[in-house]
Amino acid sequence: MKGRPALLPAPLTIAAGGSYAARLVAGYGDGGWCPERWTLDGPEPYAVRLPGGQPEDSESRLQPLADGRVLIARRTDGRYHFSLLYPSTPDTGELPLGAVESERLTLLPPAPDGARVYALAPQAEDRTAGRPSGTALWLVCGGTFGPELVTVLAGSCEGGAWLDTDGRLLALDRTDEAGQTRTVTVDVEHGGEPTELLRISEDSNDRLLLADPDSGLLLVSSDAPGTERIGWGVLGSHRPVRFPEALHPEGVRVTPFAAQPGQVLLPEACAVALRMTTPEAEWVAVWWPQQREVRHVPVPEGWLAGAGRWTADGQLLLPYASAQTPCGLARLNVPEPEGRQAAASGQAEPPALRPAEAGTDASRRTPRADSSRWPTGGC
Repeated sequence: MKGRPALLPAPLTIAAGGSYAARLVAGYGDGGWCPERWTLDGPEPYAVRLPGGQPEDSESRLQPLADGRVLIARRTDGRYHFSLLYPSTPDTGELPLGAVESERLTLLPPAPDGARVYALAPQAEDRTAGRPSGTALWLVCGGTFGPELVTVLAGSCEGGAWLDTDGRLLALDRTDEAGQTRTVTVDVEHGGEPTELLRISEDSNDRLLLADPDSGLLLVSSDAPGTERIGWGVLGSHRPVRFPEALHPEGVRVTPFAAQPGQVLLPEACAVALRMTTPEAEWVAVWWPQQREVRHVPVPEGWLAGAGRWTADGQLLLPYASAQTPCGLARLNVPEPEGRQAAASGQAEPPALRPAEAGTDASRRTPRADSSRWPTGGC
């Protein structure tokens, strides 16, 4: 979990709401790539390719919107040019949106409204530290007049998770000039200085891996326990973050990729899908904070690793593509764990403050305590 490899085309990005998804597929033209949109909300999923006038580069980035259009970011001559693609007869329809000058750019996870897209672009690099001296946060789709600069943050920023269902509070992992990483919160409506969200210990490096706005459940990564481990906490709770052994299996890389929505005030009963990776295999496990163990589930052949979403009633949807099924969606009914009804009756601790009520003072919603008090076992 330390560092991130060079990005390749994402296997699949699912739009807010889950009706659409998009990816780049290889083999178009002379070794090029082609955007492909998946429709997931019908009786059967289906895919439509959106070829342009020439093959796309592997550095192009895609993000589907809730209305079915697909944002593409193409890198040309030191700029990223943004357009919206949509099926049209006989060719692909394309609506240019403008450009952002940057050598590197990362699209952030879909905003909850499904209409806005944000991106991070590093500023000039600090040659002494070997990292960007600042990071620009851009609204690249959904603004009034093309891309709009939201704010510039000191240090190098990555990650990205939405803390509220309105899509106002955005959490980012920021590395400062000393090389320390902490998660901060940005109010995308008002910009301005970010507020610190995670500080597990004074010297720890803390990252936010996954956030569920409905329940307030947070999945974090921190080296506060002595080695880098995954832990969980609740937005607004005063209880310390916990680092269960179930999320630290020996020899397995664990990556949370989806949390069950609709579990309002029930963070301990919120199911989380985990991508389990070893040098020999890759599979999916499901974990609930109220459980001590993970539950391993079968994955379809050709699963687009790291892609998936939950329904509110506990069905895990995993998209896949194989020679026999070029566009598939597996629907896994994962049984609820024993004790969920007890949690629903009020034994689970609710968040102390809902994100929508928080304004911009995100630091007050973060539990702070000596890391030596934080349990590393159990649930």
